[in-house]
Amino acid sequence: MSRRRLLQVAGGGAVAVTAGAGVWAWFGPRAPLSQVAAPALEREAAASGAEQAFLHVIAHADDSLYFMNPALEQSVRSGARSVTVCLTGGESDGRNTAEHGRGDRLPPRDRAAFARARTNGLRAAHAVMATGDPLSPWDVEAISLLPGFQVEVQSLRAAPHNQLVFMELVEARTVSEPRAHSLRGLWLGATGTLSTLRPEATPVQRTFEYTRDQVVDSLIALLERVRPTVVRTLDPNAVHAPHPAPRTDDPRLRGLFYYDHQDHTASAYFAQAALAGYWGREHNRPTVVESYLGYETEALPNNLDLPAARRKARLLSVYGWADGRDCGDRAGCGDRKVGGSALDGWSRNWTRSTRLRAPGSNSWLRPLKDGRLAAFAVLDGAAVCWAETAPGNGRFSGPHLLGGRMFQGQIHAVSHPGGALQLFVSRTVLPARNQAHRRELLTALQNGTARDGVPTFGAWESLGVPDAAPVRSLETGFPAATVDQEGTVHVFARDWQGGVGYRSGARGTDWSLWRRLAPPTVPGGPAGRVPGVVDGLDACVDSEGLVHVVAPGKEVHHWVSKEPGELPEPTGGTSLPDPAGPLSLVPLGDGAVRLAYRQSATARVLLAERQGSASWRLAARYEPVGGYGRVAAAAVGKPARTVVLAARDGAGELRYALNDADQDGPGRWQTGKVPHSGAAAIGQDPDGRAVLAVLGNDARLHAVRQRDTGADGPFQKWTVQQPRRGQAGPPDRTG
Repeated sequence: MSRRRLLQVAGGGAVAVTAGAGVWAWFGPRAPLSQVAAPALEREAAASGAEQAFLHVIAHADDSLYFMNPALEQSVRSGARSVTVCLTGGESDGRNTAEHGRGDRLPPRDRAAFARARTNGLRAAHAVMATGDPLSPWDVEAISLLPGFQVEVQSLRAAPHNQLVFMELVEARTVSEPRAHSLRGLWLGATGTLSTLRPEATPVQRTFEYTRDQVVDSLIALLERVRPTVVRTLDPNAVHAPHPAPRTDDPRLRGLFYYDHQDHTASAYFAQAALAGYWGREHNRPTVVESYLGYETEALPNNLDLPAARRKARLLSVYGWADGRDCGDRAGCGDRKVGGSALDGWSRNWTRSTRLRAPGSNSWLRPLKDGRLAAFAVLDGAAVCWAETAPGNGRFSGPHLLGGRMFQGQIHAVSHPGGALQLFVSRTVLPARNQAHRRELLTALQNGTARDGVPTFGAWESLGVPDAAPVRSLETGFPAATVDQEGTVHVFARDWQGGVGYRSGARGTDWSLWRRLAPPTVPGGPAGRVPGVVDGLDACVDSEGLVHVVAPGKEVHHWVSKEPGELPEPTGGTSLPDPAGPLSLVPLGDGAVRLAYRQSATARVLLAERQGSASWRLAARYEPVGGYGRVAAAAVGKPARTVVLAARDGAGELRYALNDADQDGPGRWQTGKVPHSGAAAIGQDPDGRAVLAVLGNDARLHAVRQRDTGADGPFQKWTVQQPRRGQAGPPDRTG
């Protein structure tokens, strides 16, 4: 076959778009790697000037469609560079038929063909997202990320900034059974190398054997080419299920039974290792990381509204070849195991949910002692701070580096009675010689203010985790903290058993040992069952000095102390509508507390209230706007009687609403057209005007404030702060 022969293929794809007839640039088996790599590299250089770029790291061709949408489609449609890298061929049993087909109707095994059919389906779905046409053509080529290795790259001709990259490593071919020859086996050292599988008609010239380091280095090379502002991965902190551990004679492969697919978890580990390597090198723009739950969504309440679920299902039907379109490829034009069943079939709960592993913080924009605001975030795995240059002027300096490594999610900040701030964050420790793979929670206490007005902090201190065993620590939730009237700091996190662990420290130091709150009283059965409490906690101290803690599960769980200084205790069933995710608390006067969250299956934002020892009641149902994730909530004003909510809508942009705390009923949604990562933040300036902030998908701080106070006060224009450029950056502001 000649080096430049063009093959007409319709619908065989790799990372981003159609299932349709595309033109493949085929390079013969003797073509040098340097020659086949050039076209893709030229496109990469041309795209490097964009303000935002996205890299999605997945294990199988359908992972991003099930678990990252609608965020994936919003990225593809944004015009920014969007690259998806699929680590395995997803060849499964090699039979492209319905998941539960009858034995007498099963086609023969053909793993190379099934791997190609799945890439065809993925590219068709990406083409629909980008152009509306599943048959929009793609250019396909083999490039070298590492010397001596090739991967398949597909670029959508109508939108070449959308690309799919296929490494085609052999998959585990089982959800949970231990296999040495798998991504998990490679990560754990049960095998020294993992082979690739060549799909039908691939331009990749042969199979390869990857070591663990070579997989990591390949992903680092891709990170350096894409230079993403947002990296999306699957879940690195899978939750164990209440089933016996899978059996194996290899001690390196022993472990728990998890809700998620082993390939999903391993792909996230490889992504984390690659990010650690990438962040250790100089690059010109910082990175935000989002990790998405996989099969665990099967066990949790659905959290998308029906329009979003239907859109996901339509794209999955394109991927699943439900329309029977003729793409011209004998391998098949999609994945019949999915077919058209995504909305109501065996995978319905995956389709009807999109959940982030990090639930977001309700407290990352806080006032400094002089009234200036400080915002905190995680960029490149480290903590950073932006600080207002003068009280209420809306101009922030930064981001200023606060140190740390491999931090995850968002930072939770609390204020001490004297005005000092204290930060809490979660960190992953990757495995190394004499170092176990684990997670831990850390804290840093403000110890002063620099001459330029930026807060400085003491060294990051490890708080450990409720469950010290490394494998259990990986399931530790993200911290929520509050400060009581005596200045004692209480930090709470989901534990390995599906309950809530806590530590307390006078003045944010002298910490107690980890203890556990009493299990919540759950009507109809015992609490503590995995997944039990789901991540997405919040905590506050009310005007009477009582500590409140809330946690989502299959219902809203609530704990409150009976007297100031006492341990919070479960209050029994709240009788509130089932939650779709994280919960956010707002303390008001007279012992009242409000709770903002989304309702399961509808994503509708709800506002509930508890007055003193009375029962919870539903105070407001907001106009449905779609979306998922935490609803930020705070009370602002002097006195603080204006309740402000801020949440992601169905388009991935910010909605916010204000209402008077003395009145029931929802506020009117306003729109801030800022695509963003994580949860929004709410604060107030010295005059009591509301200030909203988000970390944009460009890794910049975006903020807006009211012109006037009160629930009817209009807002000014949004402002955006410049990101830190490169790793050298400003000095570390921690001790």
